[in-house]
Amino acid sequence: MALTAEERRARILDAVRELGTVRVVDLAERLGLAAVTVRRDIAALSDNGLLHRSHGAVSLPRAAATPAPAPTGRDRVIGMLVPTVGSYFDEIIDGARAAAAAAGARLVLGIAPYGATEDRAQVEQLLESGVDGLLVTPNWTPEGPSGVGAWIGELSLPTVLVERRAPADSAGAGLDSVASDHRHGVILALRHLAGLGHGAVMLAARQDTWTAFQVRAGYAEGVRLLGLEPQPVIDIEHPGQDSEAVAERIAEGVAKGVRAVLVHNDQEAIQVVPILRARGLRVPEDVAMISYDDVFAALAAPPLTAVAPPKRAVGGAALELLLRRLDSGDAGLPVHHVELLPQLEIRASCGGG
Repeated sequence: MALTAEERRARILDAVRELGTVRVVDLAERLGLAAVTVRRDIAALSDNGLLHRSHGAVSLPRAAATPAPAPTGRDRVIGMLVPTVGSYFDEIIDGARAAAAAAGARLVLGIAPYGATEDRAQVEQLLESGVDGLLVTPNWTPEGPSGVGAWIGELSLPTVLVERRAPADSAGAGLDSVASDHRHGVILALRHLAGLGHGAVMLAARQDTWTAFQVRAGYAEGVRLLGLEPQPVIDIEHPGQDSEAVAERIAEGVAKGVRAVLVHNDQEAIQVVPILRARGLRVPEDVAMISYDDVFAALAAPPLTAVAPPKRAVGGAALELLLRRLDSGDAGLPVHHVELLPQLEIRASCGGG
């Protein structure tokens, strides 16, 4: 018969009284319980003042025993949840992996694909594996993190959001976060095109990712700030499959005198260029083009000017922030919402020298 919550928590208290300070994963193994279940019970006991949590370990309040030190060196295991591997997130993962290696920590990866609802299951799997902290990129929709999964804000160990930020009124608002300022990146692109004499710029953008939502918001803000003539957004409804339709919309804009376009992302931009050429429109002679992401933009023909979010730096900064959070314990480290600014990589696709 399965133990009730009261019975599990009584066993946890008995074990901590016997062992003193003990790591949560070791406690779960000793009791023969799932680590995620033990973490939840410990959170409840801590809320009631019956246990003290620190650095992935647990002890009795004001226990005489010396608290366990923060996990150091190779004792630290960091779980990382991403929506995909390849392209953009490969660089974020590389940044986190390099920072972990420099600190002697180990990174464990979980993947919850875009459009899926596996975030929580993947995080619980990482918790079961005994990680000390989490880097999480939730699968939030472009319209915003609906319901923002209260479970994210209730995780019982240090968590840093990566390339995401929870709304101020959500359960995750108190979590650390490290993200690219995509709105700033879009404004960089628009300002560059305006400086080349373009009074209007088209935007062709995906609508299936969090970044796409930020790019669209940045476009609306940038058009207003720079006094550009607003243009209807060209929706990329089926990424990788809409190139003909996107090229047609861009050609229509050029015919109306709009000779510049920002395309999210590199793959879409690279596919559109030869289709435009087949229609008699050359980049940059007939239409200036900037790509967003800068993963493959330099490999295009012509090489594309691109907004380059600091992907590796985001991964590294998130990992380092999580390690500081682990080190600080209850020392009062304030919540960090960190935004890193993209850069504009100037290449041949805008003309203008």
